[in-house]
Amino acid sequence: MRHLIAALCLFGASAAFAGAQKYEPLSASVQAALSKTVSDSRPTVSSFKSPMEAADWLGEMSRRLEKRIPNREYRIDLLRSVHYEATRAGLDPQLVLGLMQVESGFRKYAVSSAGARGYMQVMPFWIKIIGRPDNSLFDLRTNLRYGCTILRHYLDIEKGDLFRALGRYNGSLGKPEYPNMVRAAWQKQWGYTPSSLAQAGR
Repeated sequence: MRHLIAALCLFGASAAFAGAQKYEPLSASVQAALSKTVSDSRPTVSSFKSPMEAADWLGEMSRRLEKRIPNREYRIDLLRSVHYEATRAGLDPQLVLGLMQVESGFRKYAVSSAGARGYMQVMPFWIKIIGRPDNSLFDLRTNLRYGCTILRHYLDIEKGDLFRALGRYNGSLGKPEYPNMVRAAWQKQWGYTPSSLAQAGR
C-alpha cells in the first residue's frame, strides 16, 4: 500500500481510485439546504484575499498541474474554480486537489465502474436529490460545486472527522486505503506555503 501511495504522489500516476458515494436518505431540511447550496449562482467576487495571494497560489498550483492539463487557460480556470468552490464550502483547496488526483487523475470525463462522473467522481443520484435535471456532472463548475458540497456534508455528518468523511465520499467507510491516499496526495503533491510576498499582501 505504501508503494502505491508513493507512486501516485511522487510520480503523478494517472491511475484513479474512484469509488461511489452511497445513497443515504436525507431529512427534508438537509436536502433543502444542500439543494440551495448547489443552485446558488457564482458571485463575481474572488475567493482570494488579495491579487498577490491569487498570483502566488495559481502560479504554484499551475506549475504542478501542467503535465496533466497542458492548456494553460483551462488549467488556470480549473484552479480558480477549485479554489472558489473549496473555499465556499469551508474546505482546503489543496485537499480538494488531492481528492481529484486520487478520484479521477484530473480527467474531466472520467466515469467509474459504479457510474461516478467527472473530476470529483460525483454519483448521478445526487442530481435527483439536490440538483436539477439539466445539471451535467461533466461540467467543470457543476462537478466541483457538487463534489465540494457533498464532502462538506459528509464532514458535517462526521463532526469534522476527515478520515470518516473521505470514506463516505468514496463509498469505502471504515477502510483506510482511500483516506490515506487522499491525505498523502494532499500533503506531498499539493502542500502549499504562501510566499513572503503573498503573505505580505494579505
